[in-house]
Amino acid sequence: MIRFENVTKIYRANGAPRIVLDRASFTLKQGICYGILGINGAGKSTTMRILAGTEEPTKGKVYRGRRVSWPLGFAGGFHPKMTGRDNVMFVARIYGEDPRKVLDFVEDFSELGSYLEQPIYTYSSGMGARLAFGMSMAIPFETYLIDELTSVGDARFSKRCDEVFSARRKNADIIMISHSMEQLREWCTQGIVLLNGRAIVYEDINDAIEVYRRLNA
Repeated sequence: MIRFENVTKIYRANGAPRIVLDRASFTLKQGICYGILGINGAGKSTTMRILAGTEEPTKGKVYRGRRVSWPLGFAGGFHPKMTGRDNVMFVARIYGEDPRKVLDFVEDFSELGSYLEQPIYTYSSGMGARLAFGMSMAIPFETYLIDELTSVGDARFSKRCDEVFSARRKNADIIMISHSMEQLREWCTQGIVLLNGRAIVYEDINDAIEVYRRLNA
């Protein structure tokens, strides 16, 4: 179970406060996959980062009763001056995993070869995504976060990613942001609509999609 309790997130732009989340409270149950919807600027990606723990709320509490991933393909958590190999080993230790086992998986999966010995800042965006996706698959999570699922690499590598992630999905929940309503219907059963800083949970993803469409009309 994941729970937001009176979560507020405030940014400052040009000295003025901008409230993205305003005392948002909701519970995400185990065994259910959720889609996050909202108009542009509603706070979807902010909510995702708070779920991942990569960003803290200004006020309120987040309780995670499950092991939650970082957003799939997100390479922003890597240290740019460390090599790919050192980043992999470091993250594996943080999550209490066997660094050697994780490294072997990422090395085989990412197909980055000698680039694993190079600093992250030398990577292209595609290489960073390969490394991040490989890390996400190497460490078992109970909930995977997806902020717009995009293809990683060429068609062959993208197919491999789909196959591995499909296997992970059998034993894990998903929380995702997507502009594709068909993708949300395929992957999610319930929806969260962000509106005016609040979060409203709908038990039927179709109801959430209908509300989202009315907001965009």
